[in-house]
Amino acid sequence: MGKTNKEIGDEGEQLAVDFLKSRGYEIIIKNYRFGRGEIDIIVKDPNDGFLVFVEVKSRQNLEYGEPEYAVTQSKIKQIKKMARLYIYENKYEEIECRFDVIAILFKEELPPEITHLENAF
Repeated sequence: MGKTNKEIGDEGEQLAVDFLKSRGYEIIIKNYRFGRGEIDIIVKDPNDGFLVFVEVKSRQNLEYGEPEYAVTQSKIKQIKKMARLYIYENKYEEIECRFDVIAILFKEELPPEITHLENAF
């Protein structure tokens, strides 16, 4: 029996966290929620100090297309709204930020394929 979408998503998010940590990113918070919205991961980029809001998309196959294409315009709008709330709530004044997508494709018998799209939107 296959994994549920939630299990695939949770596993993908953990892989994304491990991937970002291995590249020196500081994990600030996972699964930041406000109301009904959520940002998967918020990190600090070690290279430029940017606050980075990361959306993780995971897929078991390409039946519905590449994982990153699941980030729709309405999802982008919601992530940006959540980012503004996070910045306001944490009283960040003049902070540079960006929005990244990490796409994870699980492959049978092979390691997952991880694609990091910086400044995706």
